[in-house]
Amino acid sequence: QLLYGKARQMVLSPRLKAFDLTQEKDSVRDRYGRSEFGQGCLLARRLVEQGVTFVEVESPGWDTHADNFKSVKALAGDVDPAFGTLVADLKERGLLEKTLVIWMGEFGRTPRINAKAGRDHHPLSFNAALAGGGVKGGLVVSSTTKDGTLVAERPVTVPALFSTFCRALSIDP
Repeated sequence: QLLYGKARQMVLSPRLKAFDLTQEKDSVRDRYGRSEFGQGCLLARRLVEQGVTFVEVESPGWDTHADNFKSVKALAGDVDPAFGTLVADLKERGLLEKTLVIWMGEFGRTPRINAKAGRDHHPLSFNAALAGGGVKGGLVVSSTTKDGTLVAERPVTVPALFSTFCRALSIDP
């Protein structure tokens, strides 16, 4: 009976309505983009509005060992409008200051194009973009050498980056 009550409560919860994207205006859904990633970002905003504390939206396919330029153009075509709209939408709704938005991969890409017109793994440098959560915006924290192969100024270690996430979320790293 207890399990049934919890399941019933979850199914009838207003939070579950967040999954019904048809409740959004078509113009809003279009701004995010009708891709899986775009609609995932819209869902993320709706879940944050309902008090969900952690949401991950994936954009797979960035492992571009071949045909990098065509692949990245398509991937960025989905990610750019969705990410920008998510940040703007959270700000308009007064949610950005208490929501940390992180855009990153697990490592970087070689600055040189390989024989298959792709880019290979490059763990020596990578990028991350942060918005909201009290993080000061508009900053570039580090840079690479002119050829993009090494970190030139102010290297940020993975533990330091994750410490930044924790501090923005008021978690003791």
